Amino acid sequence: MIFKLVGDGRPYPDHGLGQRDWAKIPPRQVRLDQLVTTKRVLALDLLLDEDSTFYGDLFPHVVEWDGTLYLEDGLHRAVRAALQQRTSIHARVYPLPAEHPASGWPADESTAPRPAR
Repeated sequence: MIFKLVGDGRPYPDHGLGQRDWAKIPPRQVRLDQLVTTKRVLALDLLLDEDSTFYGDLFPHVVEWDGTLYLEDGLHRAVRAALQQRTSIHARVYPLPAEHPASGWPADESTAPRPAR
């Protein structure tokens, strides 16, 4: 298995980061088998295109939320790395705090809504 899980969509709240914000995050090494993808579909033509990162960030974008690493951008680069027998990639990892304003959840768990019994 290449990834921890193949997901479909972003389960975490919107972080609001733009390209300039991502560029300020230094890349670090991340194991492919720790990543959960946020896209289920892979365009083969983009995977095989050697210039696919020409206009984008050279490093994939990963959001760390609720103890899980979500591959938000860079699926093609990650799959390309796996095809080259690599087990890790360098990525920009943004730790999304649980009390992020967009999440709708307060930082203090004692005031968080509880499910009905």
